[in-house]
Amino acid sequence: MNLIDFGVLIPFVLITTFTPGPNNLSCASMSINFGIKKTMNYIYGIVTGFFLLLLLCGFFSNLLFTTLPSIESIMRWVGAIYILYLAYGTFRASFSLQEKSNQYLWGFYKGILLQFLNPKVIIYGLTLYSAFLTPLIGNPLYIILFSLGFSSVTFCSLLTWAAFGAIINQYLHNIKLRIIINSILSLLLVYTAVKISGIIS
Repeated sequence: MNLIDFGVLIPFVLITTFTPGPNNLSCASMSINFGIKKTMNYIYGIVTGFFLLLLLCGFFSNLLFTTLPSIESIMRWVGAIYILYLAYGTFRASFSLQEKSNQYLWGFYKGILLQFLNPKVIIYGLTLYSAFLTPLIGNPLYIILFSLGFSSVTFCSLLTWAAFGAIINQYLHNIKLRIIINSILSLLLVYTAVKISGIIS
């Protein structure tokens, strides 16, 4: 655990978890249309599916690195490229809750299913373990604990978007404010990508 760079891991997790994405925006939209209480089952489903997916990613990464140890450096570059892609997406994010009038009330199982159908979540999970948490993937207990921790952060993010979706939607339509926020978050992600690639120590 001493080899884990929490200085880049924590910003990566917080930025990718709290910035707009299908999970956050759908929870905000649903909360606006149906209320936060009716949205909670969907949120619980997302968090459950996210936790299960992270477990699978952790154990798969362990199997992959045990079988092909030399692939670690390749996975770090793949992770860096993925984070650069996230930086680009974050910079262009509109925080828009359009289409909310067509939002359906989704439940627990829909939330779980959507995690396994979302390739971005799968790549995110593999990036966490292959680029940031390589030193601990040989220990199943650490995989479980970190999966729980990341899922807790996701729950906080979904709850925040559900509770303040209308406010977020209203104020982040201010173009200057949105550009400033998106630029800062994108630059932090670029720094994270460069750091995990090994270009800088």
